[in-house]
Amino acid sequence: MSGKLMECVPNISEGRDKEIIQQIVNEVQNTNGANLLDVDPGYATNRTVITFVGHPDAVIEAAFKLIKKASELINMNQHNGEHPRMGATDVCPLIPVSGMDMQEVVKYSKTLGSRVGKELKIPVYLYEYSASKKHRRNLANIRQGEYEGLTNKVNESKWIPDYGSRDSEIIKKCGATAIGARDFLIAYNINLNTTSTRRANAIAFDIREKGRIARKNNKLTGEILKDKDGNTIWKPGSLKHVKAIGWYIEEYGVTQISMNLTNINKTPIHVVFDEVCKKANQRGVRVTGSELVGLIPLNSMLEAGKYFLKKQKRSLGIAENEIIKIAQKTMGLDEIEPFNPNKKIIEYKIKEKRKKLCQLSLTEFLQETASESPAPGGGSISAYIGGLGAALATMVANLSSHKRGWDDKWEEYSIIAESGQKYIQKLEDLVDKDTEAFNAILDAFRIKTNTKEDETLKQKKIQNATLNAINIPLSIMETSFQSMSIIETLVNIGNPNSVSDVGVAVLCARSAIIGGYLNVMINIKDYDNEDKKRAIIKKANKLKEDTIKKETKILKNVLQVINK
Repeated sequence: MSGKLMECVPNISEGRDKEIIQQIVNEVQNTNGANLLDVDPGYATNRTVITFVGHPDAVIEAAFKLIKKASELINMNQHNGEHPRMGATDVCPLIPVSGMDMQEVVKYSKTLGSRVGKELKIPVYLYEYSASKKHRRNLANIRQGEYEGLTNKVNESKWIPDYGSRDSEIIKKCGATAIGARDFLIAYNINLNTTSTRRANAIAFDIREKGRIARKNNKLTGEILKDKDGNTIWKPGSLKHVKAIGWYIEEYGVTQISMNLTNINKTPIHVVFDEVCKKANQRGVRVTGSELVGLIPLNSMLEAGKYFLKKQKRSLGIAENEIIKIAQKTMGLDEIEPFNPNKKIIEYKIKEKRKKLCQLSLTEFLQETASESPAPGGGSISAYIGGLGAALATMVANLSSHKRGWDDKWEEYSIIAESGQKYIQKLEDLVDKDTEAFNAILDAFRIKTNTKEDETLKQKKIQNATLNAINIPLSIMETSFQSMSIIETLVNIGNPNSVSDVGVAVLCARSAIIGGYLNVMINIKDYDNEDKKRAIIKKANKLKEDTIKKETKILKNVLQVINK
């Protein structure tokens, strides 16, 4: 899955009335592009945690509608519960999942905060990375005094809201909301082969950022050390951005290290797993597996899988699902219950339900192509053939990395295989994009017009769709031509027993490029911009000519190796 993806986890001050909760949740479900992942109500806390993800624009729209509906349905003057709170929507964090950096999320949080303050008049405090002042970064500081102390707090110079009104009637009904950008938090438990909570806690103290209370001579019963102001001194653990505690789970009959990983970019899950294994081993305890509580970003699983592959000196240029499987098995994520990537990885959980062409079986793909529908057609087939060429080259790179006696070269071939995987993924994506481009042209021609302005708009959409239908096969040509560089390299340094596969790879790449060329040339006839038209034709012709020369050279080298 590509593109920007942002998560939102608003906490609303209602955990008992199912009808009210559902009405608020409906605002998310009715927002196009926002994908609801979880609704977790708590009766004792009288609070519900709602989790959804999507493109940032859709997430911001859903979050605003949720905050608005919560302000209409929840009366803070009548609220009570065990959890600290200050508003109908108490807190609304925004978290980057993929394709975004934190600064971009901060901008979105300010956009949301400004809109809530301006349109709903609700007092808004920016927190975490979005905080306007240092003392507002910590949510606990903002929430101090809770709802009951809010009317006076908003008038203190130190606590004037970033956005919204200080009107006492609005505060009485809605309270205030904290909005901010924060890191993705993973709740993660590691299982131990012991029933001793004390030993589990000792390991937790070894690794967590807070560490343990410092004592004289580092002895458990030693005198507690204090600083010059009389404050207890803490000895930090080995991992930053990790909160941890040990506990016994009666249901499983084992202890766990229960952790919150608060910055997975700086302390990723695989580093945590390895460090717990190390500290447990030092105390005579074994790690038997682990479990994820909630969801994890795809990139975290891929990074973990690649980390463990590198330790094995194995090629990283393998399929995404195989990399995930390595991470899953190494960390024992399925020890307690089956680990389903489609349910535990955010991007997989929200992926499109529609089956893509490359997800069809080979027979289904053949018959779909053979059907009376004009798409998928030559462009999609060209992209698929190009993908096959890149896949064959990647296979040869992976085989070469495992060749007996070539152990010192595994990393070189791994880099080639990783490049091959990028070409495979790009061309696989272009299989569907070419079909979509053709369908977009048909849709543009079907637009009904009643006025001259309508007709002008229709023609503009037809031209835009036509240009896209030209650029897609042109991209197929460019990507397949780029893949020929690794094919050429493998003829010279790859496993000679697989050189015939490299030869077939270059034939596939050539066919993809010539096929892409034919589609560019047939579609460009209907394009009206003459300057762009000439530039595209020139580029396509050069790619075709360069391809034929390179294919001839590569095949000559392939035959030389075969005939040795």
